[in-house]
Amino acid sequence: MLGIELADTAFLPAAMVALLAGILSFLSPCVLPIVPPYLAYMTGVGVGGLKSGERSAILPAIFFVMGLSTVFLLMGLAASAFGRMFLQWQDWLARGAGVTVIILGLHFLHVIRIPILDTEARLETGDRGGSTFGAYILGLAFAFGWTPCIGPQLGMILSLAATGGEAGRGASLLAIYALGLGIPFLLSAIFINRAMGLMNRVKPHLKLIERIMGLLLVVVGVALVTGAFPAFAYWLLETFPFLALLG
Repeated sequence: MLGIELADTAFLPAAMVALLAGILSFLSPCVLPIVPPYLAYMTGVGVGGLKSGERSAILPAIFFVMGLSTVFLLMGLAASAFGRMFLQWQDWLARGAGVTVIILGLHFLHVIRIPILDTEARLETGDRGGSTFGAYILGLAFAFGWTPCIGPQLGMILSLAATGGEAGRGASLLAIYALGLGIPFLLSAIFINRAMGLMNRVKPHLKLIERIMGLLLVVVGVALVTGAFPAFAYWLLETFPFLALLG
């Protein structure tokens, strides 16, 4: 995958974490409630117009996902470059990243509170609603903007990317994260009425989803500190040999 050999066994569990993190980011309290308004803005109609099929949101959604994927891929390449710069200190870099990720997880679990993580930064995109170009720009702004839910998850994936020395590792992990976040967004645009009904059923459980995200961050942080990723990857390959065919 993008030049990554399966011999880098730590990549396999990291990729699984990246995909799960992307899905949980979509289901987070910061993202899920804004999906219908974002789709409505990008298509230039109201939410009611989306539900009635006045205009399709599929093409704008594709460009939105392309926009956020562009930023994530660039971030991944930068993280890999950073990791290569400090290759001789990879063990210490992994431990430091692990401690940081654990702290982020404890914030999600409300064990500690870090006020800056509850703030949000957004880039202004201007009035570009109703166009594919505007949807792409909105995707760029969405990825650059810090949200209390996505920022720590993204930081975790960047930490995983930085602790590997391969050039394509960061881009691969961030591409997988973008898939986990972007595919549900595209499915919401395709099946808008069903998606809105599902979102309404999920909303009462957003706090639980936030706790699951926190637990994931803590588990990944501990794995980074202890170096457990390679051991977990070897177990996966021994238990599910067909995964070797993915290399």
